[in-house]
Amino acid sequence: MLIQWLGHACFKITVNGESLIIDPFEDGSVPGYRPIRESANMVLCSHMHHDHNAVGNVKLLPAGKEFEVERLESWHDDCRGAKRGPNAIHLITAEGYRVAHLGDLGCRLTEEQIEKLQDLDVLMIPVGGYFTIDSLQAAKIVRYLKPRITIPMHYHEGDLGYEVLSGVDEFADQFEKVLYLASDTLELSDELQGEIVVLDYPQTVH
Repeated sequence: MLIQWLGHACFKITVNGESLIIDPFEDGSVPGYRPIRESANMVLCSHMHHDHNAVGNVKLLPAGKEFEVERLESWHDDCRGAKRGPNAIHLITAEGYRVAHLGDLGCRLTEEQIEKLQDLDVLMIPVGGYFTIDSLQAAKIVRYLKPRITIPMHYHEGDLGYEVLSGVDEFADQFEKVLYLASDTLELSDELQGEIVVLDYPQTVH
């Protein structure tokens, strides 16, 4: 399984020639990130805000058979959607791996959701605060769920992302095992255990 960070909360997951994209953003909606121009067999959106729902930027390929997806309903804020509406958590199973993308989670997880999110290989979690849970809340969720690998997303770094969001280091500094990759793509392996993996967004394309 390959997991590529396309910026903000958008990822492309590839397994055996099939791919899935989560939370593509509209052109120019998130500072610093290049427009999404991808193809995939499936597109998922955690909610319908313009920085998460640009399905038209993804060329949809014929449906595949590699991915099983379960959708867990949650909220974009801590007052049951009154401020920012609903949010979906996606639990993805493929090639024996369990991957969860929390979208723009802004509230506590329910007991039922916590039970569903046990034994994760990969957790993609927002850490920048303001619109979502913040770095302290995110770290608490990671310690509770104990995923094998955690990939932070939805934060501000340099010229990338909304300025109102905090940086990734505020989250990563709360953990001992942090791996900063010089790549936007992670290839899953059994060697990684309990790591926070910070993916790199390439500023230039060769």
